Amino acid sequence: MAGAFGLKGCQKIRGPQIRNLLEAKDFFLFDCDGVIWHGEKAITGAAKVVSSLIRQGKNVVFVTNNSTRPRENYVHKFYRLGFTDVMLEQIFSSSYCSALYLRDVVKVCGQVFVIGCDGLRSELQEAGIPCVAEADDPDATIYDCALAPDVKAVLVGHDDKLTFLKLAKASCYLRDPDCLFLATDNDPWHPLSGGRILPGSGSLTAALEVASGRKATVIGKPSRFMFECISSQFRGVDPAQCLMVGDRLETDMLFGSNCGLDTMLTLTGVSQMEEAQQYQNSELPTNLSLVPNYVVDTIADFLPAFEELDEQSN
Repeated sequence: MAGAFGLKGCQKIRGPQIRNLLEAKDFFLFDCDGVIWHGEKAITGAAKVVSSLIRQGKNVVFVTNNSTRPRENYVHKFYRLGFTDVMLEQIFSSSYCSALYLRDVVKVCGQVFVIGCDGLRSELQEAGIPCVAEADDPDATIYDCALAPDVKAVLVGHDDKLTFLKLAKASCYLRDPDCLFLATDNDPWHPLSGGRILPGSGSLTAALEVASGRKATVIGKPSRFMFECISSQFRGVDPAQCLMVGDRLETDMLFGSNCGLDTMLTLTGVSQMEEAQQYQNSELPTNLSLVPNYVVDTIADFLPAFEELDEQSN
């Protein structure tokens, strides 16, 4: 059950309401793309918000479905964009959580066939999980390529070099009912500049689900597993004391709802107020899980509240 502080009211808040919320919560979870930054540009005021939360003694973590880079690279990006307080242990990506799932939950014994970028492979290797080597001849086809004999899992993430051969090989491995079928996330697409979009991991997973006739286990948001990873590494995490801040209703708000967290939508990313209100007014009860408790234009709206809190303490 979400914290008693907020109801599913899709409430636009500012000023004293934000201050009260900041005082009521101890643990803040932030999505990255569309919340903290856009590409290589930080959201105005975001770095100051993060440093202010940490200065106030709040726990801050970052939960991202982006599986293309290892956590160490995220630390470098945070620092490059002015977030000098962020440490490795505060970052929970879908690639890192996938590695934890394979190593600690299912304890995979064998190789993993990866559809994904080097960052995903790097996280698996860091966790000691062997991956099938990509060593096919450029002219190889599914009719004559080699198939590894000990593949115990297929993991699908974002892969901008996806080939038909990769899809076909994964389909072959998944004919074994004992081979796990995992996806880092199910994001369907990501926005690009100029109105263009980038197909997400969810679109690749959907193709393989059709080809294999199986459904993937999703590791990242909106699955609960990412929050379980956080709870296992931070002591005393109380869902009622947490706030999930994100920009995507179907991913971030649903993740918060699934984990019993209060949720906040920031309007600097994918989803907008009109979509949230449509879900709020829907006759389908399940759509209420996509409705945020709170809405802000940007997380920079936190800054006046910090100034008030600083004045109170002086």
